[in-house]
Amino acid sequence: MGSFSLFHWIVVLAAVMLLFGTKRIPQAMGDIARGMKQFRSGLREDEAPEVQAAPAGRPAELPRDTVSRT
Repeated sequence: MGSFSLFHWIVVLAAVMLLFGTKRIPQAMGDIARGMKQFRSGLREDEAPEVQAAPAGRPAELPRDTVSRT
């Protein structure tokens, strides 16, 4: 009762295909993949703050939110 057989999975897959059609499933998977890529790029941006290039003779400045106040 706790595990599904191959026949159960075939029935579930057929029901999903009937409900959503064959065009909407790949479209939904593409949307999920784009969302994951945007999420990962957002994580990368949060991990490494970018150092701004400074003109000659001045030290580089970190973004204001990463500078500690003492």
